[in-house]
Amino acid sequence: MTSGRLLRRTLLAAVLSTMASSVLLPAADKVELSAEDGKTAQMVASMVASRHINHPQIDDTISEKLFDRFLAAWDSQKLYLLQSDIDSFADQRTQLDDQILQGDVSFAAEVFTLFQQRMIARADRLPELIDADVDFTVEEEMHRDPDDISWAASAEELDERWRKRIKFDLLMLKLDGKELGEARERLKNRYRTNRVYLEQTESHEVLELFLSSMTHCLDPHSSYMSPQTLADFEMVMRLSLEGIGARLKYEDGYTVVEEVIQGGAAFADGRLKRGDRIIGVSADGEGDYVDVIEMKLSKVVEMIRGKKGTRVRLQVRKETEDIEDIELTRTEVKMSEDEVKGKVIDAGDWQEGRKGKVGVLRIPSFYRDFQGANRGGEFKSTSRDVKAVLDEFKRQDVEMLIVDLRWNGGGALQEAIEVSGLFIPTGSVVQVKEPGDSVQTYEDEDPEVYWRRPMIVVCNRFSASASEIFAGAIKDYRRGIVVGDRTTHGKGTVQNVMPVQNRLALFGRQRGALKLTISKFYRVNGDSTQNKGVTSDIVLPSLLNHREIGEESMDNALEFDRITRAKYSPYRNVNDALVTRLAERSEERLQQDEGFARINRLIDRYNERRDEKMISLNEETLRAEEEELKQEKKEEEEAIQQAAGDADKDIFPEDFYNRELINIMADYYELVSSLQ
Repeated sequence: MTSGRLLRRTLLAAVLSTMASSVLLPAADKVELSAEDGKTAQMVASMVASRHINHPQIDDTISEKLFDRFLAAWDSQKLYLLQSDIDSFADQRTQLDDQILQGDVSFAAEVFTLFQQRMIARADRLPELIDADVDFTVEEEMHRDPDDISWAASAEELDERWRKRIKFDLLMLKLDGKELGEARERLKNRYRTNRVYLEQTESHEVLELFLSSMTHCLDPHSSYMSPQTLADFEMVMRLSLEGIGARLKYEDGYTVVEEVIQGGAAFADGRLKRGDRIIGVSADGEGDYVDVIEMKLSKVVEMIRGKKGTRVRLQVRKETEDIEDIELTRTEVKMSEDEVKGKVIDAGDWQEGRKGKVGVLRIPSFYRDFQGANRGGEFKSTSRDVKAVLDEFKRQDVEMLIVDLRWNGGGALQEAIEVSGLFIPTGSVVQVKEPGDSVQTYEDEDPEVYWRRPMIVVCNRFSASASEIFAGAIKDYRRGIVVGDRTTHGKGTVQNVMPVQNRLALFGRQRGALKLTISKFYRVNGDSTQNKGVTSDIVLPSLLNHREIGEESMDNALEFDRITRAKYSPYRNVNDALVTRLAERSEERLQQDEGFARINRLIDRYNERRDEKMISLNEETLRAEEEELKQEKKEEEEAIQQAAGDADKDIFPEDFYNRELINIMADYYELVSSLQ
C-alpha cells in the first residue's frame, strides 16, 4: 500500500534497526535446515520446472537472481552486511541451482545466521548510540533509496550509515510530537523488539523466504507457503477461523488486543477488551500458563487458535495493571469485514436536483470456501453474497448500481466468472492461456441476468487480478462504465495453489504448498490485462495514478500480449459518444470542486519531489517536507478507512470523490433513460 508515507515506511520499515560490524558473536538459537527441508526444495524446484507457465529451467541464471534476492530480503537497506560478506558467498553465486536440485539448502541457513550474528554483535551498543548527542541543525543528507548505494566497504562506512539512520529515526519521532527523551526510549524498545523477533525466527520461515525468493525470480506472484502460512491462506479464502475472535498485535514486548471481533467467543464473553495485554496462555484450558511476554506474535496466535468447542485460558493484564484469568470456549469466527456489503443512497440527499436510488455494492475480495464447496450444500462465496445484496437492492427499488472494487486485490478466478455472469447473459467472460499456448474460454452458463439496470464499476491502482477480470468483462460487453484511476493494477496471471508432495504418496510429511503462476488470462476482446490493466472510461484525479505501484513496476513481471478475440455480443446502450458526454460533464464539475483541486495540487508537489535522491536530516527542512506529506497521508488513510468496510465503518462515506461517483452514475442513468 503506497502513500505519502512511502518514504517513511521504506526507511523505517527495515527488517531490523541496529548497528553492524565485521565482528561475529555466537547466535542465540541457530536455525538449521534439515534434509527434509532439502527434499521440500527439490520438490518445489521440480514443480516449478514442470508446472510454471514458462517451464523455466532451474539454472545458473536463476541462481544468480536468487543469490541477490535472498541477500536483499534480509538486508534490503544495506545496513548490516559488508561487501566482504557478500564476497564470502560469491563462490555460490552460480551454484544455488545445483544445490537446490541436490536437496542442499544450507546457503539459506548460512545467510540467516550471518545476519543474526551481525545484529547480536551490535545489540549492546544501541542504547549508547541512541543516547549520543545529536545536532538536528546540521545540513546533511542520507539516501532515500537503498538501491542507489552499494554494500558498505568497511565497518566504519556502515557505522556512518547507522549514525544517520538513528538520527533520522529520532528526527521522525520528534516530528510526530515526541520529546527527545521519549523518542529515545521508543527507539530502544523498537530495536529490542526487532532483535527478539529475529531471534525467534524458525527454520520453516527461513526456508519459506528462500524458496519464495527463488519463485520470485520467475514472476512476482509465485511463492512457496510453509504449512503454517498455508493454513492462514485457507482461512482467508473461506473468511472464517476457529478461535476466540480477537485481533492481536505486538507492542513493546506484549501481545495486545487490538480489536474484539463481533460474533466471536471473546465478544460474547465480554471480559476481554481492546488494550488488554495477554501475558500467559494455556492452550488446552487445563495446563499451566505459558509465559508469552516477548514471544513472537505468530506463536501466541497459534496457541490461542484451536478447534471450535475446545477451551483456552488467558492470563490478561488489564490497563489498570490488574491481572485477570479468562477462560473461553473457541468458536468459528466469521471475518465479516472482508465480505460483500451493500448500501442504498438517495442521490438527492448527496446532490441537490438528483433523483433516484443508487445501490453501492462493495466487493473487497473474490473469496470462496473451496472445502465447503467440495462438500456441497451451503458455503461462503462472493457470488452468493452479491446475489443477496442485489436481491435487497431490488426490494428497495434501486435504479442505479455502483460496484466498488477499489483496493480489491483479487481472489478466486471462479468467483470472478460467476459474479460477472450475474450482469450478462450467457457468454464468454475470460480467456485463459495455458502452458503450451492452448487457450480455454470460460463462460457464464447461467442465462439469468441478476441486474439489468445501469451500472458503473469503480477501480483504483490496487484493483487486481479477479477484479480486472470482472471490470474487463463489464467494459467489453459495454454493460457499464469503468471509473476511477487511469488503469487497474495490471495483474493478468493466474496462480494455482498446489500441495508440495510426492504424487505417489497420499499421506506423509506436510510440506506446505506452492502458489504458482500456471496461466495468463485475457479479456474477451483478446487483450491481456497483464501490465496494462483495464483502463478507466472516466479517469478521476488521484495520487495513485502517479506512483510506481502497478504490475509494470514489479521485478520479473510477465509481458503484455494479445490473443484472438472470443465470441461475445456487446450491449448497445453504452457507446463512445455516451462515454465522451459523461467524461465532459464530469470534467466540468472537477474544475469547480475544491476537493479535486487539492488533489491536483498534491499531485504537482509529489511529481516535483519524486525524483529526489536524498533526504535532509536537518529538522527545519524535513519538518517543512512533512507538512506537505500530511495531506497525502490524510488522503490515503481516509481511503483505507473507506476500503476497510467492517461493521463499524461506512463502506461508502460522503466525500468529494464518492459524490462525483454518484453524479457520474446519475448522469449515466439520465442519458440512458432519455434514449429509451
